[in-house]
Amino acid sequence: MELLAAYQEMIKVHGWNGTAATLGMSKSALEQRVYEVKGSGMRVDTALLIQDYAGTKHFAQAVAHASGGIFYSLPEPGDLSEVELHDKFHELYDELGELSREYTEAKKDGKIDARERATLQILENRMHSTIRELMTLMFLMHCPMPNPVASAREAA
Repeated sequence: MELLAAYQEMIKVHGWNGTAATLGMSKSALEQRVYEVKGSGMRVDTALLIQDYAGTKHFAQAVAHASGGIFYSLPEPGDLSEVELHDKFHELYDELGELSREYTEAKKDGKIDARERATLQILENRMHSTIRELMTLMFLMHCPMPNPVASAREAA
């Protein structure tokens, strides 16, 4: 997703007037930033506010795509259980099995064509996302989170 499309999708959630009002600006001022009129441009902090207000990750996805990467949304801390962690491991095992089956099928003719490669890369991206979620769950559940105020006091 390109940045302009990300801005437009985020703004669609509450409309131009609603989004502009939330930001404390006019619709015209918002449009100038989004469409880069008269030397205006979208500031990163403004784009992040719009993203948060819209409840999406479109801006993060667009930045990751423009940087040649992929955005992975991580699980939120909260009431996590070993069952969720166990389920995430099984999800990864299933994806590894799917990758293995697709690879075996793709190499039968001795080469991997463009369609087969694209399928394998989709599976790779899904597995990267699952691994990132798995690691985040493990750390959220089993690593003590330092108290920033206490850490600052100890450093002083």
